[in-house]
Amino acid sequence: MAEQVPKSVLFVCLGNICRSPIAEAVFRKLLTDQKLSYHVTKEDFATFDYILCMDESNLRDLNRKSNQIKNCKAKIELLGSYDPQNQLIIEDPYYGNESDFETVYQQCVRCCRAFLEKAR
Repeated sequence: MAEQVPKSVLFVCLGNICRSPIAEAVFRKLLTDQKLSYHVTKEDFATFDYILCMDESNLRDLNRKSNQIKNCKAKIELLGSYDPQNQLIIEDPYYGNESDFETVYQQCVRCCRAFLEKAR
C-alpha cells in the first residue's frame, strides 16, 4: 500500500479577510492542520499542492501569476467546484449581514468536506 503524502492547501479571496479565512478555519477544524491565510507569494505556487480560491476573479489572477512561475506545482481551483450543491462561487460577505457570513461558512463546510474526500 502506497504511503499517503500530506497535501498543502492555500485558500484565497480578494482581501483574504472574509471568505478564505472562513474556508481555512473550516478546513483546519476538519483537518487540524496549520497554515495561515496571507497574500499569495511566488513561492506559494511551488510550495502548495492546491490553491483554492473563492471566485472567478481570484482564479483569473492566480492563473495569470502561475504562468510566470517555472516550477508551479499547485493545482489552482475554485473551492466551490467541490460544492455538492453546485454553488461554484463563494460570495464575499464583507458588506453583507450576519446571514451572509453564515452562508459562506456553510458553503465552506460542504466544499472542504468534499475536497477532503476527493484528496484522500
